[in-house]
Amino acid sequence: MTGLALWMFPALLVFVAAGIPIAFSLMSVALVFGLLRFGDAAVAQFISKVDDVSTNYILGAIPLFVFMGALLERSGIASRLFDAIHLWTRRLPGGLAIGSVIMCTVFAAATGITGATETVVGMLAIPAMMKYAYDKGLISGTICAGGSLGTIIPPSVIVVVLAPVADIPVGDLFAGIMFPGLIMSGLFLAYIVIACTLNPSLAPREAAGPEDDIPLAEKLRITFVALLPPVFLICAVLGTILLGWATPTEAAATGAFGSILLCFIYRQFSLPMLKEALYRTLSITAMILLIVLGGSMFAGVFYASGGMVAIQKLLAEYGLAGWPAVALILFMTFLAGFVLELISIVLIVIPIAIPLVKLYGIDPLWFSVLFLVILQTSYLTPPMAPAIFYLRAIAPPSITLMHMYKGVIPFICMQILTLALVFFFPALATWLPKMLYSMN
Repeated sequence: MTGLALWMFPALLVFVAAGIPIAFSLMSVALVFGLLRFGDAAVAQFISKVDDVSTNYILGAIPLFVFMGALLERSGIASRLFDAIHLWTRRLPGGLAIGSVIMCTVFAAATGITGATETVVGMLAIPAMMKYAYDKGLISGTICAGGSLGTIIPPSVIVVVLAPVADIPVGDLFAGIMFPGLIMSGLFLAYIVIACTLNPSLAPREAAGPEDDIPLAEKLRITFVALLPPVFLICAVLGTILLGWATPTEAAATGAFGSILLCFIYRQFSLPMLKEALYRTLSITAMILLIVLGGSMFAGVFYASGGMVAIQKLLAEYGLAGWPAVALILFMTFLAGFVLELISIVLIVIPIAIPLVKLYGIDPLWFSVLFLVILQTSYLTPPMAPAIFYLRAIAPPSITLMHMYKGVIPFICMQILTLALVFFFPALATWLPKMLYSMN
């Protein structure tokens, strides 16, 4: 009967291919196989999963992070930050693209939401880059890659979902992805500078303007004023988590309160804006938690049906163990990114992968960081790249799908390089958490 559990994955793909939303696909497959294997007892198991998800304290951070991101979209922080960064990068090769990646990095660290980062930065940067005749592929790749940093730079909402499933403290995983996220951002910047230096037609230089005559002291003042709000939020959210001063949920609540204060400071607060932010928070949170519930039900039936034993036997039959087996899991994760939503992949793969990783004596934290980098790469990789779908919603018609597909390829190479660095130098993912262990 253990082999029955392996049929859950083909059945799930059939449901997804039929156009059924992923949350309901996960629940339907779990229900069918649960009833086949356990009969009416499966219903009691599903009820317990509802209770587990609804009482999970860590998941309480999700609506708070989403609310914080929704408010930041309206507070005026993004436009001020973009203008301030542009003062310093405008004369560099690909200055607008460089500024966009820097802004994505800061905004991702302040919100933790991938789609919000790409949408906000794209709406500000695309018109500016189009105005100066930037290559459309470079525009597409920059916005998609920069927006994807929300997956690998803390505080990522995906990490909030992944950590309890992998039985890893959220703060440790945030610390683990810190260096890989910054390295990836740095590689994106390096590619833009090198590519635009070798081929200036990709990003024509801006003509001298009044911005060049601004005194250094004034530039520093403008930059300080623009950077202060996101740095305040980053310290309030990420700093308190990493230093052990607050749980992720408490830190997210602090960040949400801070974003409300910033809306008042910038005189952007209004009841219609608050209502819109609350509606957006409700819809996104409901979607995420419904997927979490579906994934929890799916994993519960899979485990109880002996799915892990079946997978171990299957790997043993093909002579796969240790890193070859883990490499296969990561490759399957990459392929799953073409058809499944990122949080769904976390909830399907991680419950299976972590026991195998521990069995093979591999550090779960290190594996989880590799998993997140792979997940982010699949988020950017055609043909089903979610990053491209976000871009299509905000890009002008002159930027075609082919521009987007070609534009993301160099940035995918930078992501693969980041994966290789983390693989060959595990300390990039494990050193900072160990240092924070000793501090706390």
